[in-house]
Amino acid sequence: MTLELHQNHSILVSASLVDWYRKNQRDLPWRNMHNPYYTWISEVMLQQTQVDTVIPYYERFKSRFPTMQSLAYADEEDVLKSWEGLGYYSRARNLQAGVREVVEQYGGVVPKDRSTLLKIKGIGPYTSGAILSIAYNLPVPAVDGNVMRVLSRLFLIKEDIAKPKTRQVFEKLLDELIPNEAASDFNQGIMELGALICKPKNPLCEECPISQWCQAKQQDIQESLPIKSKKAKQKTEAYRVLWLKDASDRVLVHKRSESGLLANLWEFPMISHSEHSDESHLNSYVAEMLSLKKPLTLNKVNQSVSHTFSHLKWELNLWEGTLLETSPCLPNSFKWVTIKELHEIPIPVSHQKIRELMINSKRAD
Repeated sequence: MTLELHQNHSILVSASLVDWYRKNQRDLPWRNMHNPYYTWISEVMLQQTQVDTVIPYYERFKSRFPTMQSLAYADEEDVLKSWEGLGYYSRARNLQAGVREVVEQYGGVVPKDRSTLLKIKGIGPYTSGAILSIAYNLPVPAVDGNVMRVLSRLFLIKEDIAKPKTRQVFEKLLDELIPNEAASDFNQGIMELGALICKPKNPLCEECPISQWCQAKQQDIQESLPIKSKKAKQKTEAYRVLWLKDASDRVLVHKRSESGLLANLWEFPMISHSEHSDESHLNSYVAEMLSLKKPLTLNKVNQSVSHTFSHLKWELNLWEGTLLETSPCLPNSFKWVTIKELHEIPIPVSHQKIRELMINSKRAD
């Protein structure tokens, strides 16, 4: 691993990158605004999500919550509904909690001090660096996947980028490269270079403004870097999902717990295959769950739904039924909603698929 460039080369790398960015940057709605709140929103949304997917969400979210005060004291369900479909919903909850901290503890002004910023809910090393450099033009490193790829190739870094100590190596390098007077354009430039030119596969080295200093290119091993340990094998979980209606044609939904995957989102009741594998007992189990006096009749739906998360795959088998009696004691986490309300509450993508499948099948009937 060669971590040093000649000082003159470092200056040339930085200048070339900034010049390239200013001429070639994409026209994205969160750029050139220098508003730390808007930068914060965009950077949180861009974590784990493609730019093209984020753009409409960002514009709607910014329109719905134009100020930190409007987001800080919004109903969480309203926030989650605005985030619906973007995934990784903990980002939205942490964003709101962090913004509320800034409003209440810092008078609605995002701190310019990194150590203070890192104390705020949901803000880690990357987000703090992005806010400080992009919005405030401060020379603070912001290391994301694109940045690690560019630097791994430029400096021939062969350490595993999944390890926290490797991130520290990148941050040290950026400390030396970031120009004080152009930190915002530099940090955005190296991210942009990773997104458009220094791509994971088939990098466009002939179009790269800093390729003459790239040590991986000199050895023709660009595509073998960066090195990243493999993720754990994705596991599959199977569930029975219930589409239950009452005599008023309302649908039963369940609110997930306040922590964990898809926290606080609404879903159709789910029963794990691993916990209740016997289909013959399903009717009795559901009746007991809803405190019904007698079992109800559930029919299996011919179609099923699958949904893949980053670490997990859900296989969802659908069952439908109609309650002829009113549940005398519906658990607190359950409620009946109309079809109209079913489109107004925040529901994860996996259950949006079920909602549309079931509604459309009834229309076809």
